Amino acid sequence: MSATRGAPAESGRPAAAGPPGGMRGHRMGPMGGAGMPVEKALDFRGSGKRFVQSLRPERRWIAVIGALSVFSVTLAVLGPKVLGSATNVIFAGVVGARLPAGTTVDGAVAGLRAQGQDGLADMLSAMPGVVPGQGVDFTRLGLILLSVLAIYLGSSLFSYLQGLITTYVVQRTTFRLRADVEAKLGRLPLSYFDKRTRGEILSRVTNDIDNVSQTLQQTMSQLINAVLTVAGVLVMMVWISPLLAVVALVTVPLSGVVAALIAKRSQPQFVKQWRVTGQLNGHIEEMYTAHALVKVFGQQESAIRTFHTENDDLYEASFRAQFVSGIIQPAMMSIANVTYVAIAVIGGLRVASGAMTLGDVQAFIQYSRQFTMPISQVASMANLLQSGVASVERVFELLDAEEQSPDPQEPERIASVRGRVTFEDVSFRYLPDTPLIDGLSLVAEPGRTVAIVGPTGAGKTTLVNLIMRFYELDGGRITLDGIDTARMTRDELRSKIGMVLQDTWLFDGTIEANIAYGGGDPAHVDHAAVVAAAEATYVDRFVRALPNGYDTVVDDEGGTVSVGEKQLITIARAFLANPAILILDEATSSVDTRTEVLVQQAMNALRVGRTSFVIAHRLSTIRGADVILVMEDGQIVEQGSHDALMAAGGAYARLYASQFEAAAVEI
Repeated sequence: MSATRGAPAESGRPAAAGPPGGMRGHRMGPMGGAGMPVEKALDFRGSGKRFVQSLRPERRWIAVIGALSVFSVTLAVLGPKVLGSATNVIFAGVVGARLPAGTTVDGAVAGLRAQGQDGLADMLSAMPGVVPGQGVDFTRLGLILLSVLAIYLGSSLFSYLQGLITTYVVQRTTFRLRADVEAKLGRLPLSYFDKRTRGEILSRVTNDIDNVSQTLQQTMSQLINAVLTVAGVLVMMVWISPLLAVVALVTVPLSGVVAALIAKRSQPQFVKQWRVTGQLNGHIEEMYTAHALVKVFGQQESAIRTFHTENDDLYEASFRAQFVSGIIQPAMMSIANVTYVAIAVIGGLRVASGAMTLGDVQAFIQYSRQFTMPISQVASMANLLQSGVASVERVFELLDAEEQSPDPQEPERIASVRGRVTFEDVSFRYLPDTPLIDGLSLVAEPGRTVAIVGPTGAGKTTLVNLIMRFYELDGGRITLDGIDTARMTRDELRSKIGMVLQDTWLFDGTIEANIAYGGGDPAHVDHAAVVAAAEATYVDRFVRALPNGYDTVVDDEGGTVSVGEKQLITIARAFLANPAILILDEATSSVDTRTEVLVQQAMNALRVGRTSFVIAHRLSTIRGADVILVMEDGQIVEQGSHDALMAAGGAYARLYASQFEAAAVEI
């Protein structure tokens, strides 16, 4: 199929009204007036659970990440306990050096009790490794420190491997998500794009998926580590001192309540942030695409005001979301500091009473930090998680959108297309309560040219859109050589049809690649075929004048070619496709009078032997059509040749006269 990209302009559908300069009526599809989709309430738990289920293809790698996390956290949790042994060795050496050589620890303890220093006696009796008259055992201390170094190096190595695999898993997941969205866009009906701005859809495909990827990258391994660290540290704290473990655990419910209350207030702001981001992207895309039109009508100030309004809305939503969620970590740190002070005081008293060693208190203080740190990390990730879930729900909303009806499982095929197109009692409407086409019947014989004319809104473009199955019928059927088009696959049907739209579209690439697009894979289209198509459609005459010829790079903005030359390139694209049925929707609307004559000659040659549907407002261009259909309000009110319709003096004659006779204007 050689249709240009995007939905064709439709004159027979509801008009979109928008503010001046903002151009909110400009949409990716024809029903721009439908506006933005209504915002759905965020289901944080449901969306999060669904996204976790989408990670099932990576469950083996996630299991590896979990195993590496277990090894890394286990070593990290052992570190403080082993380091506490080093503290005990140093402390025991300092105390032992002050005791007389040749005495025993029991004797020293008895002597302290005799002097009434029961506190020091209890502390000395609980201190392991004290040898009176002997200082610090540096050999033992060195071995302990080497063990600590090996433990932390091992923990870092496992953590590095975990991060590496996490990145692999995240990128594979994002790749699948993008592929699912791309495939979904291909299955969505044209009506979906009619109701949304181009920028809004692009925001979901780009910004929201990127945000999901970043959120997953920054939280996936950290969440696993946080859970394992809390569990491991809790075991060590209970082992060292159940009393201090209870003190540390008291603050956990308080931390959870604080985090939940703050997160509840910030979540709506993240939803608004990403919704407004889509609106702002839509406005920017429109202003960039139509910048010339904005300047022509002097609407720069209005466009800038609209931008500032939406930009301010985004600023406020982003600020509130980040500010409110950002309060979580300071609140958690305040609670953690209170816990730290309580543990230090109680631990000091227990060391003084001989209930704990100094090394155990040091280890416990480190564990208390390790215990509160992952909780604080999870709390600080709340803004990322909420933002990511808000984005993933927007992506899921796109993935859950109603798709076009599936192709039949046993489709019918046409071996050799003759090109007989029949409308049998066809009915269609864009809106359920607004009929557009009702009970329309017509027959286009093979090789004949059918011109469709009528006032704006009559349903001309809708008619050819139904042939292409851009929309499904509400009643009746359309047949191609006697086969219902609904019984054919869309690809099969559209491969038989070439279409040139009123709105031209060039891809970012060379002129040759743009023309070759009509012949399938541009990389496998013969250069001679491209040149032949260009010559037949009078593209070759201006391409030869360009410095780089067919290698000249163009895009949708045109670049070095004019609007009329862009239209000629799209016609050459259709010529190369060599379709059995040709649809021309105002294909000469952007061409000057001299070029129009050349294009008409090219299209006349192109239409030979093909069934052609030509939509035209310039009635002079379709005088030679075999049949002219005059449409009004979705109905065919007249049909016949140019001469016959002129002789009838009906609607067609009035349209023709309005173009070639001066109108009487009462002043």
